[in-house]
Amino acid sequence: MPSSVSWGVLLLAGLCCLLPGSLAEDTQGDAAQKTDTPPHDQDHPTLNKITPSLAEFAFSLYRQLAHQSNSTNIFFSPVSIATAFAMLSLGTKADTHSEILEGLNFNLTEIPEAQVHEGFQELLRTLNKPDSQLQLTTGNGLFLNKSLKVVDKFLEDVKNLYHSEAFSVNFEDTEEAKKQINNYVEKGTQGKIVDLVKELDRDTVFALVNYIFFKGKWKDKFKAERITIEGFHVDDKTIIKVPMINHLGRFEIHRDKELSSWVLAQHYVGNATAFFILPDPKKMWHLEERLTYSHLENIQRAFDIRSVSLHFPKLSVSGTYELKRVLRNLGIIKIFSNEADLSGVSQEAPLKLSKVTSPRRPCRPLVSAGRLCGSHSSILRLRKGLRDTNEDPG
Repeated sequence: MPSSVSWGVLLLAGLCCLLPGSLAEDTQGDAAQKTDTPPHDQDHPTLNKITPSLAEFAFSLYRQLAHQSNSTNIFFSPVSIATAFAMLSLGTKADTHSEILEGLNFNLTEIPEAQVHEGFQELLRTLNKPDSQLQLTTGNGLFLNKSLKVVDKFLEDVKNLYHSEAFSVNFEDTEEAKKQINNYVEKGTQGKIVDLVKELDRDTVFALVNYIFFKGKWKDKFKAERITIEGFHVDDKTIIKVPMINHLGRFEIHRDKELSSWVLAQHYVGNATAFFILPDPKKMWHLEERLTYSHLENIQRAFDIRSVSLHFPKLSVSGTYELKRVLRNLGIIKIFSNEADLSGVSQEAPLKLSKVTSPRRPCRPLVSAGRLCGSHSSILRLRKGLRDTNEDPG
């Protein structure tokens, strides 16, 4: 790997389902195998069917966020966002319904909708499987206004398919409602996401919250004395001094000419793998445009074990995305308008999605000597429709 490793790093945290082999018993061993039918295909049939769509949604969302964020860092969980919208789709109808599923990159002529939800059910069951060596938990919470009469089938489906919990709240008491939601997320993410909801409209009638918490240790743990202060190239003109992890060892790496990048696979104690992709100088845009699920699949089969002098910056990324504009660009439009059809959630009054918030809170730092740790949450807020406002379109 060349000495230009300090130019930049693209971290893909797909949370296991996005890459075949990560659900296998021995991730490192399977990465080098070339089989027509991976073992997990038989163990997780519906999950395997939704995996390509989830991955392509992740890349589409990443490109939108990269364009919106310009030169800032990006850290998000496509699984969290997709899960929240797949849940909400259970209560939508007509164009509102089809826009969500198509926006998540599901082609219902190729995969029945029932299998989409079964795939998410399988995914959540897999992610929440107890593992003493790897901390990975997810949660889904529905916060329903006490006065809102919710369709029974919607509640049954989100509980059975998405393992969701339902809570009755009084959104007119905004402070107490915020406290209930924030306490739920803070507990689920082990204190890594606090004060998720900063403000709450009194006309909110429904809030859907999804969170994911991950904490893992690298199998080949770095020693603390190998951390030095070095220059990191933020862009062509900006260099900052950061703690840099230095390690000489044998790693699974691959030189990808099509992406103009180096790819490194790092395995974790337990059953998880992270892929770090380092583009050549001034080639980040090239990588972002060409990276696809099928290409990443092929990369898994192309790793070589080689001696590498690795210089890796300790990372810490935090902030909040408001995703309404991004999701509209992906074709999810009507649910944000007065034309939204959420009659599968409640038939009492027209509802629409008012806000989609996606905060990310890593452990500090996100990547340190031998660890990867982070948490992510998505919150979807519904309010009564037919309200004439000049709200921010973003």
